[in-house]
This record gives sequence, C-alpha cells and structure tokens, in this order.
Amino acid sequence: MNIQQFQYILAVAEYKHFELASEKCNITQSTLSTMISKFEDEIGFKVFDRKKKPVVPTAEGKLVIEQLKVIGNSIEQLNELTKEIKGEIAGKLSLSVIPTIAPFLLPVFLKDFAAEFPNLNIIVREETTAEIQKKLKSRELDIGIISIPLLDDELLEVKLFDEPFLFFDTELSTSKKISLKKVKMENLCLLDEGHCMRTQVLQICNENINQVNANLNLEYKAGSIDSLLRFVKANKGTTLIPYLAASDFSKLEKEHLSNFTSPVPFRTVGLIVHRHFVKKKLLVILQKIITHKIAGLMPQIILKGNALSPVNK
Repeated sequence: MNIQQFQYILAVAEYKHFELASEKCNITQSTLSTMISKFEDEIGFKVFDRKKKPVVPTAEGKLVIEQLKVIGNSIEQLNELTKEIKGEIAGKLSLSVIPTIAPFLLPVFLKDFAAEFPNLNIIVREETTAEIQKKLKSRELDIGIISIPLLDDELLEVKLFDEPFLFFDTELSTSKKISLKKVKMENLCLLDEGHCMRTQVLQICNENINQVNANLNLEYKAGSIDSLLRFVKANKGTTLIPYLAASDFSKLEKEHLSNFTSPVPFRTVGLIVHRHFVKKKLLVILQKIITHKIAGLMPQIILKGNALSPVNK
C-alpha cells in the first residue's frame, strides 16, 4: 500500500468515474486502474463495483474509503504541521460559522484577516453547531465559530467574547432598560428548532416552549435572525437578539431596542477546533484579530460581572 493508491481510490470515490478521477490526479486511466487493482489484490476484495455506472463502492469498499479519508486528513495535518514548524502560513483554511453569528461577525474581521495572509486560501461557510461539531471530528473542517461551551472532550474551545442579548419590541418606543422577568413569552418569537440561539433564549427565560408566541394563531419557523425580525415587525411581536445583530439597525429600529437590567443575559462566542489541530499559531492570530476588532464594538457590562452565567446550547 502507498499514499498514491489512497489518493486514487479517494478520487474515484469522489468523482464516481475512473476517467475523470485520472484526469484530476494527472495520470492515465490505465495507471490509476492498475494501481487500484493492485491495492484490491493486496487487501483481498474489491473496493469498487466497476460494472455499475457511475462507479460505486462495494459494501466492503465503503468501509475502506471511510478509513482512507481519516488517513488522508492525517497526512494533510502532517503537511500543515511541517509548515507550522517552518513558520509558513499558507495552504488552505476551512472556517465554518453558525448562522446567528456569521452575518454580523464575519464583516468585522474576515477581510483584514485574509489580507494579512495572502498565501492562505480561506473557505468560509455557514453551518449549524451540529454540522460544525461533526466536521471537526472527521477533520473535514479546521475551525468553527460557535456559541460555547460545547463541552466535547474531542474538541478544544477558545473564548473570543461575551455578547449580551437585547430586547426588541415593536410596540415600545423606548431605550429604557427592561427586566428579564418582565418579558412576556406570549408575544415572544424565536428561531426555528435546530438553532442554538432558540435553546439559549428559552434557557435564559426559563420558560416552556408551549408558552412562546401563544398570542398568535400562526407559527412561523424563522431560519435566520433577519427573517425573525421581519416576522416580529409584521406581527407586532417581541424577541431577543444578540448585540451585534443590531449593529446596522436604523435609528427608528433602535428606538424599539432595550438593554436588560442586571442580571444581563448573554452568550459566549468562541473558536472551536479538534484537540489535535496543528495550526496553533494561526489559531492564536485569529483569536487576537477578532478580539481586537470586537473590542470597540462590544459593551463592557459583561466584563464587570453584572450578568447571568453563559447558557449552554
């Protein structure tokens, strides 16, 4: 067995076609097919069913391919480690951010971060916490930005900042502070299930899901904070939103925002990586850039200890 054989098998598994896989690997189809056949002879069974079009793995082949993906990721991590040791910041970096953070945080730091490392190909996606957690464990993803703590022994968390929640009420035109105890769940609208912010708000308010939005005879499952706010405005509802989400509010919209009195509810935003993540220097640099950029935008009330404990998802 050798690394080239692993790469050829993974290419066929990805493209489901020997000719296309050979083109991507810059070798002839006969060479690719011969190398895979030698691998199959060595292990004693077929990895691919060549009779089917497109080509599909056999039942045994699926197990082999999954293990080869793990090996391939480990080899890539080894390459990254050698670059790290030599002080090179280059190659590829995959970054996923949950939807309730991405639209508001990425514009703050991403452009400057990318400009500082022109040799780094940064791939950014919006994904749920569950998707980020799964991909970090399979080593398909380098770094996630989520609401922490996640408390997963296989993953390492690095705190970025604490972000307070604000209260948005279309029926009020005041900037006065509001007590969390006075939030009426009957008018409260939340994101759809699967969003950690929905769970966070319910934990903050310590309420049953059946009480939420009880004054409306319709149920709207918002998939984003923007959609949620549009629904709230149209139906004269209320909601809790993270501080950064209100950063580009109009003057009129800000009149319907209220800060909370003590204890202030908040979430903690952080970086999350696999425990064996090798790009340690890059992780430190990313943390410093984000915390520096966010310092002038975030209120300091959380840092004064005048707040609730951060909620889990």
